Amino acid sequence: MPSIDPAIREALEARLRFYRELGLTDFYRRLVDSKTVTASPESDSVDVAGHAEGQATEQNFQEGTPIPPRKPMQAPPPVAPEVSPTNRAAALQLIREDLGDCTRCALHKGRNQIVFADGDPNARLLFVGEGPGADEDAQGLPFVGRAGQLLNNMIAAMGLKREEVYIANVVKCRPPQNRTPEPDEANTCSPFLFRQIDVVRPEVIVALGATAATYLLGQRQPLAGLRGRIHSFRGSKLIVTYHPAFLLRDPRQKKEAWADLQIAMRELGLKARNSQD
Repeated sequence: MPSIDPAIREALEARLRFYRELGLTDFYRRLVDSKTVTASPESDSVDVAGHAEGQATEQNFQEGTPIPPRKPMQAPPPVAPEVSPTNRAAALQLIREDLGDCTRCALHKGRNQIVFADGDPNARLLFVGEGPGADEDAQGLPFVGRAGQLLNNMIAAMGLKREEVYIANVVKCRPPQNRTPEPDEANTCSPFLFRQIDVVRPEVIVALGATAATYLLGQRQPLAGLRGRIHSFRGSKLIVTYHPAFLLRDPRQKKEAWADLQIAMRELGLKARNSQD
């Protein structure tokens, strides 16, 4: 098969990213080249590898219409008993030890390091992303690349420091070429995330992007139908916004993301320290 024209490749990739950020991932993706086309690193990127994931329908593209997942989502475990603040760091360490040198799904084959989490075990605010990118896989910490720098700026604009929040991902290992985690991968790894959330017990959780929102809320729906309101989740208030990697690709949406963060700030009684970056 001849290689696709670079301009066409770029346009197709941009369109797929656009649909991805709307939460529209269940549509037919043709094989456009013998090589995989990937979006920019750091998460919420799109892999085009010739998978048939179901025909798109007009209903899928209606704003706010739920999009059924390809496979049934795994039911979240019951909320664990509360851990006292003085014991939360130790409880999180036990979860990390239980995770071990994980080989529970195929993602372990290509990783350099497991990326467990970063931040304060007693944080009032918890951010959840999709999965590690190349920089995270190299350093073993979430959100340390370009998207992480933007997230740090967002946190500072909220009047907080990075070390005052808790940051984790749906999956702990980097997906190949930063593709979106497959349902079996996310379902295998997300119970560890739920356990982390139950230990930290944040007042507010911010889901960064469609994948985080999907596996936290248990439904696949365009971001437009999830943003701008507060969801109840495991005793916390959950707010959905765009992933920082998407904001790097489309800075015009930073104002919308800032509006989402202001909802979190109101719930936490925070005042902005700086204007958004």
